[in-house]
Amino acid sequence: MAKGLIAIVGRPNVGKSMLFNKLTGHRTSIVEDTPGVTRDRIYGDCEWCGRTFSLVDTGGIEPGTENDMLKFMRRQAEIGIELADAIVMVVDVKSGVTAADMDVATMLRKSGKPVALAVNKCDSIGPVNPDVYEFYSLGIGDLFETSAVHGHGTGDLLDWCLEQLPEENDFEEDSDIINVAIVGKPNVGKSSLLNRIIGEERVIVSNVAGTTRDAIDSYYENETGKYCFIDTAGMRRKSRIDDIIEKYSNMRTISAIERSDVCLILIDANEGVTEQDTKIAGLVHEAGKAAIIVVNKWDAVENKETNTMRDKEAAVRNQLAYMSYAPVVFLSALTGSRVDRLFDVIQQVHEQNTSRIPTGQLNSILADATARVQPPTDKGRRLKIYYMTQAGTKPPHFIIFCNDARLFHFSYQRYLENQIREVFGLKGTPVRITIRQKGDKED
Repeated sequence: MAKGLIAIVGRPNVGKSMLFNKLTGHRTSIVEDTPGVTRDRIYGDCEWCGRTFSLVDTGGIEPGTENDMLKFMRRQAEIGIELADAIVMVVDVKSGVTAADMDVATMLRKSGKPVALAVNKCDSIGPVNPDVYEFYSLGIGDLFETSAVHGHGTGDLLDWCLEQLPEENDFEEDSDIINVAIVGKPNVGKSSLLNRIIGEERVIVSNVAGTTRDAIDSYYENETGKYCFIDTAGMRRKSRIDDIIEKYSNMRTISAIERSDVCLILIDANEGVTEQDTKIAGLVHEAGKAAIIVVNKWDAVENKETNTMRDKEAAVRNQLAYMSYAPVVFLSALTGSRVDRLFDVIQQVHEQNTSRIPTGQLNSILADATARVQPPTDKGRRLKIYYMTQAGTKPPHFIIFCNDARLFHFSYQRYLENQIREVFGLKGTPVRITIRQKGDKED
């Protein structure tokens, strides 16, 4: 059974994201004193009185707007409301009741879901702020004074949330879920790919660069396995970031890479690999994540011939030479062509990234490799390699013990890595090798 879901809604700039961060205990949602910062649905877990449930932060609702982006944001909030067991409507005590508040309250009453009213920005301690009573006019009886900044009143609000949730069955977090981050520069189709995979309008898709700002988590399960897809904001070059919100977005993307198991690096088929693509791929490589290079918008490539895909793959591999281990997948998020192939590749690279090779097999490969190509010498002193062992996974990390680490030339290290890959594959994952001299302690 699911953990239960509470939606946090309201008009723009009343403190929804700050309250969300306070309740979850993490700075998951971007908080900035600008209306419309949150656009998609942001999910997080909240623990209270020994029970864990999910919260969803939504974009500000502007009921009468004609702006396309604000319409998209409202639709995302409506989806969050539909999926929730109960709703917390957030209002601003300093602004008083506005027409937008009245419209949002009317929409929530029609939903038929339990609704609590969090009168936010009640930052002082003491008697009830008389301005709070005005909000009873919204027709929502369960009213709580809250301060997202200081946490005042959040305990009573969380007690109310627990009362609205269904009975808890034995719920165990799935340990076999693969976290997949979708990364790339703006407008390469990250959100479109996620929506195609999930089969719903999970995130806003627009031709406006920078539409996605947070890292959006979406659970998905099919016959190949269980996945948590993380859609991220497009990462621009630092010289083009002139907005504090975009700086937060880039930080969220880096954080999403860190907590992922597999990264899908999206490339625009028409543009090919750009300088920014190489920097993003470099972040994935340095983080040691399993990686798949996804060439999107293949449907938009004109005049395709027999060898067009092969030539394009060769060009991609040439420009991302340091990621020669990563498979290249061509697809179209718009039409859905080849998207279903992604799942098998995700499973393969994740398995390789988490694989562990027995020490006996490693040293058998090491013996064959050193017999075939002798270790290097320097000034009459020859490198002696004693043995090799695997120290960890994600990515596979090998430690090689020798007589003198200074003699271990990088080219010979690369040779041994290639020998390991030739035998054991390790497709889709980087490999880490640490050189230790005899007498050093093993990790």
